[in-house]
Amino acid sequence: MEDLEMTGNLIRDKSYEFALRIVKMYRYMINNNVEYGIAKQLLKSGTSIGANVEEGCSAQSRKDFIHKLSIAQKEAFETRYWLRLLKDSGEIQKEHGNSMLKDCDELISILTSILKTTKS
Repeated sequence: MEDLEMTGNLIRDKSYEFALRIVKMYRYMINNNVEYGIAKQLLKSGTSIGANVEEGCSAQSRKDFIHKLSIAQKEAFETRYWLRLLKDSGEIQKEHGNSMLKDCDELISILTSILKTTKS
């Protein structure tokens, strides 16, 4: 896993920054009466990405590392779903939704790359 140290730092930083954006977006949605259930789902999945990456970075084995980052990847896919739903339903501005989706897709790409490299 040492060969992934640089990439690990990148995914840690990016997933943390993304989680901060998700928290701010959640506050905005609650203050603007966006449907609570969807907002809560987005908060849960969007912050879980970074939490699982953080756990993966302190994994006890390669198998544990793969497991944690696989969970982070699944949470990123779920987050992408909620963001698309919010954007396409008009609950959030299209520009903001596109920006969040771009960041989410970047996380998915990085996680996918790390998982492929680690599994091989």
